[in-house]
Amino acid sequence: MMRSFLLGSATALLIAGGAFAQGTGQELVYIQIEAQPSLTQAEAALRGYATRLDNVNGFSLGSGWYGIALGPYAPDSAGALLRELRLTGIIPRDSYLASSSEYRDQFWPVGAGLSTAQPVPQAPDTGLSPDTGTPEVVTRPEIAEETPRQARASEALLSRGERELLQVALQWSGHYNAAIDGAFGAGTRNAMAEWQAANGYQVTGVLTSAQRADLIGAYNAVLEGLDMARVSDSRAGIEIEMPTGVVSFDRYEAPFALYEPSGDLQARVLLISQPGDRKTLAGLYEIMQTLEIVPPTGPRERGRDSFSITGQNVRIVSHTEVALREGHIKGWTLIWPAGDEERRERVSAMMKASFATTAAVLDPASVTDEGQAVDLVSGLKIRQPIATVSGFFVDAGGAVVTSAEAVASCGRITLDDIYDASVAATDAELGVAVLRPEQALAPRGVANLRSGTPRLKTEIAVAGYPFGGVLSAPTLTYGSLEDSRGLGGEETLARVALAAQPGDAGGPVLDAGGAVLGMLLPEAQGARQLPAGVALAADADALKAFLDASGVRSSGTAGQDMLAPEDLAAAATKMTVKVSCWD
Repeated sequence: MMRSFLLGSATALLIAGGAFAQGTGQELVYIQIEAQPSLTQAEAALRGYATRLDNVNGFSLGSGWYGIALGPYAPDSAGALLRELRLTGIIPRDSYLASSSEYRDQFWPVGAGLSTAQPVPQAPDTGLSPDTGTPEVVTRPEIAEETPRQARASEALLSRGERELLQVALQWSGHYNAAIDGAFGAGTRNAMAEWQAANGYQVTGVLTSAQRADLIGAYNAVLEGLDMARVSDSRAGIEIEMPTGVVSFDRYEAPFALYEPSGDLQARVLLISQPGDRKTLAGLYEIMQTLEIVPPTGPRERGRDSFSITGQNVRIVSHTEVALREGHIKGWTLIWPAGDEERRERVSAMMKASFATTAAVLDPASVTDEGQAVDLVSGLKIRQPIATVSGFFVDAGGAVVTSAEAVASCGRITLDDIYDASVAATDAELGVAVLRPEQALAPRGVANLRSGTPRLKTEIAVAGYPFGGVLSAPTLTYGSLEDSRGLGGEETLARVALAAQPGDAGGPVLDAGGAVLGMLLPEAQGARQLPAGVALAADADALKAFLDASGVRSSGTAGQDMLAPEDLAAAATKMTVKVSCWD
């Protein structure tokens, strides 16, 4: 029954195919369906395929491997046949078209020639009237309708995997919600009947070959153009199905094999392979979460010997699965454009189900010169904040004062790249915000806000991160206090003279004794620009009033003895915080 069904499916595609290829001189193609590592295994597989399919061939592929292929066919008709056979589950899903020039010696059937097209099978009796003529070449072949008895007979030939795939497709179509077990009980039969009714078929509870093809075809239609195929990366020691129609191998940057976009769809795949132990695995888990391709929002699961990470933002969704086995860390990451969830979930599920490993592992030295930049990890960009400014601790609980403008529209705020924080209070007119860390912190140093009017023209210093956080510790920039008021006479501001950078905004303005005179404000944006070396700060008295109103108990001082430069730097370092704004 199955063989007759296949002949009927393929006839319309192939009757014109062989003549077309022979008449135009086009190179014939084969449908590569399987490869075996020994001649004995290949011959056993060939005998099984030959009982169900015509035009089955066996070829030597070199390096001790033997291929099983159908054909040869004309390129135009072979593609449609390949899709049909994959949709119906008759051949593996990773089957693909291969040029006849890729094959070596043919050993099956004995005496067959590589360059001669195989005879096209004649169509069986389909019940068509004699005047219907030669079947037309169509994009979807007609399958002879079956009686319920014939449908049950063809259904009995399905493998467990094929039966489970039908349940998955019924579940996807919204008609089945029970276990995927390959057992066609009452639940599956009811789902089949509901699907038949919804699609205009006679309701029998048993799907015919044509109906199964329609169901699986609709289920797999979302994968059209992705060309899901099994990829064997011998250097990484990983075999996995991936969307070869949209990604292709680019390079190795240990511990990753990078497969980059090959078309308009901005999808990417990473294969992960490195030697290591649980400590190495834990380190990889932390490193992955610093990468731009792994957005911070999404579930994470970490066990003793494995982890998975899903990250998503408005641009991408990425999913990573990694496991430690016998001293080898192996895994994969799929990066997919956001808003295309059905395809992403299908591709991800196929990758997970097909993932297999070999004894090979990627050499840790497999890193290119391009992959060793400061802002890269193995050729992958580290996730960078939108902006990095400065702040300083103002109480023992870890409250931080910073620029209100810098944190006004952040999706996420971090302190020193580690601790998440949120805006607790803001004074937009003063330009100041208070941040509260999401976990309790114990600062090494807390600002002492200086009360009263300091002497003008005295030396001051601003502690901050002028280089956008490239340096791990704050930098002191020295200058002088020019006025205890703003340019318009504002009592809440002070004017200072120093060469500040954007990253210094939010940092403490310190006197020579280490007391905080105020908070440096960002440079005003707009038509009016201040002269070089001129900056404004929210003064200490205004800061204290704002903090009191916000429920923050700050410390004050009337001034302190002058500190040695190294002591001033140490005091500034203890209280100053790097504030990062993320999307």
